[in-house]
Amino acid sequence: MKEAVHIGRNPSSKPDLQQLVHEVALGDQEAFAAVYDAVAHSVLGVVRAVLRDQAQSEEVTQDVLVEVWRTAPRYRPERGTAINWILTLAHRRAVDRVRSVEAAAARDTKAALLDRTPAYDEVTEQVETRLEREQVRRCLRTLTDLQRQAVTLAYYRGLTYRQVAEALTLPLGTVKTRLRDGLIRLRDCLGVTA
Repeated sequence: MKEAVHIGRNPSSKPDLQQLVHEVALGDQEAFAAVYDAVAHSVLGVVRAVLRDQAQSEEVTQDVLVEVWRTAPRYRPERGTAINWILTLAHRRAVDRVRSVEAAAARDTKAALLDRTPAYDEVTEQVETRLEREQVRRCLRTLTDLQRQAVTLAYYRGLTYRQVAEALTLPLGTVKTRLRDGLIRLRDCLGVTA
C-alpha cells in the first residue's frame, strides 16, 4: 500500500487549538502566538466577507484576536471547537462594525438635515401668535354673554363643567349646552374644520 505524500507541513504537526486556547486562558503568551498564527488568516477571511473593506477588516481582525486573548477563560469546549468559537467572535465583531458604520452614517445624515432646517424666526412667531389671539378675542365677542362667560371659565380658567355651573349659578345641563353652542360658534368664526 502506498503512503500519502504531504506537501508542506506534516498534518500531525498541526497545533491542538483547543489546548492552545486553554493555555492562553492561563496567560501563556507563546500559546497565544501559536493561536494567532493558526487562526489569523481564517479570522481575516470571515471578517473580510462581512466588511469587504481591507483596512477595516484588518482592524477588526486585530480586535478579534485581542478579544481571544482577553476572553480565552470564557471558552467552553463542550459548546464547540475552538476555531468555531473564534470565528463566531470574528463574525459577531464584523457585524457589529457594519451596524456601527450604518448608525454613524444615519446620524450624519440626520445632522446634515437638521443643519439645513431654517432657523426659528421668533418675530414671525410672535406676530402670528398675536394675530391668532386677536382673532380669538374678536370671535369671543360674537358669543352671547352666557356663552362667553362659560367658555372663559372652562377654557381660560380651567374649571370643570360642574364648577362653571356653580360659578354661574346655573344648572349643569344649561352650562353644557351654552359651552357646546359657544364652541360651535367659535369654531365657525375661526374657520376651523374638524
